[in-house]
Amino acid sequence: MSTTHPILQHPIEGSPGPGAETAYFGMGCFWGAERLFWRVPGVWTTSVGYMGGNTETPSYEEVCTGLTGHAEVVKVVWEPGAVAYEQLLKVFWENHDPTQGMRQGNDVGTQYRSVLFTTTSEQQAAAEASKEVFEPIVRAAGLGPITTAIVPAGAYWLAEGYHQQYLHHNPNGYCNHGPTGLSCPVGIVPAQVHVRPPSD
Repeated sequence: MSTTHPILQHPIEGSPGPGAETAYFGMGCFWGAERLFWRVPGVWTTSVGYMGGNTETPSYEEVCTGLTGHAEVVKVVWEPGAVAYEQLLKVFWENHDPTQGMRQGNDVGTQYRSVLFTTTSEQQAAAEASKEVFEPIVRAAGLGPITTAIVPAGAYWLAEGYHQQYLHHNPNGYCNHGPTGLSCPVGIVPAQVHVRPPSD
């Protein structure tokens, strides 16, 4: 497995240094979700893996049984001066359906649940506030209630190499993520996050 992010050109398990932040986003299949985040200007690196389960070093096959309790997640690392956590929350909320419980579209199972894993108390508060302001919008669209869990991060298990940056290596691969048409008014973020077009 390559240890360097092929798009961002940073170590997938690295950090830009002191003060950098990390958070984890579960929004269904992690292939398409990771691509959403590596396109956000200011994100330093991304990877995909498993979190929130009850076993150590789970394999993809084990996670897919639903017996380990893990969610498929994207790990995002950034410098606060380069991008705000609220911008990442906006990408999260606006690009999947957070009301489907243990599924996302045709992907059914605990690993596809909507979940935010936070690493600081500030992230926890911001995530909960964003859910609160987005819930009325979702309900007005006839989709509520939001089932997204917002919990402190636990152990993160890096997924197998072929999952990392999957849609860069397989541009026509499976992806069920995209704008829902609902705008999340979190923090002081502008109405739309400007995302770079794909380079692959």
